[in-house]
Amino acid sequence: MTNCIFCKIIEKQLPSDLIHEDDKIIVFKDIRPKAKVHLLIVPKEHIKSLAETNTKHATLLAHMLLALPELAKAQGLAHGFRTVINTGVEGGQEIDHIHFHLLGGGILPKM
Repeated sequence: MTNCIFCKIIEKQLPSDLIHEDDKIIVFKDIRPKAKVHLLIVPKEHIKSLAETNTKHATLLAHMLLALPELAKAQGLAHGFRTVINTGVEGGQEIDHIHFHLLGGGILPKM
């Protein structure tokens, strides 16, 4: 995906404040944080949105979800955190590459 911002970050064509990287995901700080801690968990595989996943993505999605508690712990979020997946334009998704938001670092507003 040549025009995908997240693909360019994954390929190191654009800078990011990298927190974690492994063979399946990359994690970096959001450039417009909505909380004291606001990380983006992005798969290296380009998938447009959660709506386009299926059973072949089960292992990748599990890997992303299971990374969240460890990332939260490493960020000092001992008292809780929020995970958000915006899906599609009406769901607030701005980048057409599936990603999870990890937010925390204080009392977050109720949803």
